Amino acid sequence: MKGRVYSKAYTQAGDIYIVIENGILSALYIGEEDFLEGEDVLSLKLDPSDSLIKRCTNQLEEYFEGHRKEFDIPIEPHGTEFQKAVWKELCLIPFGETRSYQDIAFKIGKEKAVRAIGQANKANRLPIIIPCHRVIGKNKSLTGYAGNRTEIKEVLLALEGSNYIK
Repeated sequence: MKGRVYSKAYTQAGDIYIVIENGILSALYIGEEDFLEGEDVLSLKLDPSDSLIKRCTNQLEEYFEGHRKEFDIPIEPHGTEFQKAVWKELCLIPFGETRSYQDIAFKIGKEKAVRAIGQANKANRLPIIIPCHRVIGKNKSLTGYAGNRTEIKEVLLALEGSNYIK
């Protein structure tokens, strides 16, 4: 299907808005506020029957039910080369495990870029699929997620059985 379509899934982390553009998952938004802020809603068509939206909704349901650890959805993240390197590294963090921002900085060879790692996480338009929730503070604390919404990060890490607390 050509064009931009969206739908909404209901999860333990809140409403998740799924945006498909030209047959590729373009964005996931946790909460209506983020969705309305991140998208030109007038350019989108509500279409819960779109086959990729159905597939994405099913995989999200399986994830939140504890039956899915990896996603098989076509994505094409748009960002800088630095952001793409960060996101690629995030995808290598196993289900239920965490890494620090500093760990990610070292893995991509940018040891001093810890703050920039946080900004790349913030720019991630595909949370859960690109698991930025698995990145925590060096001291094992939950730090910003979608701005300052650490409760979402906590829900996702708990769902994955992560032992992130010291």
